[in-house]
Amino acid sequence: MKAAGKGGSIIHAASVVAHYGNFGQTNYSATKAGVIAMAKTMAKELGKDKIRVNAVAPGFIATPMVKKMPEKVLGMMEEKASLRRLGEPADIAAAYAFLASDDASYITGTCLNVDGGTIL
Repeated sequence: MKAAGKGGSIIHAASVVAHYGNFGQTNYSATKAGVIAMAKTMAKELGKDKIRVNAVAPGFIATPMVKKMPEKVLGMMEEKASLRRLGEPADIAAAYAFLASDDASYITGTCLNVDGGTIL
């Protein structure tokens, strides 16, 4: 991207657990927090090259893996979100598409939480 000189967009995959931690997931929570810090640092370093750097932090998403969880756990996940539902994979895809688009041309160094209000 730098060599081409046309700018661009880098979008890192984070997670909402970077913001609040999760019992039994010290390593995962810490690495996702590191991803957010890396995005912010890269945004500062690459802005002069017209390269935007952001992160997306999904909440609980209705993936095949999540759908296999016990009903009680799924219910707890839904209750944790202000919107009282799991997100859909399309919600995450839309966030990435937006951040990659020209509509986000003045957004850099941010983490977009796509979590239905889980971290509020």
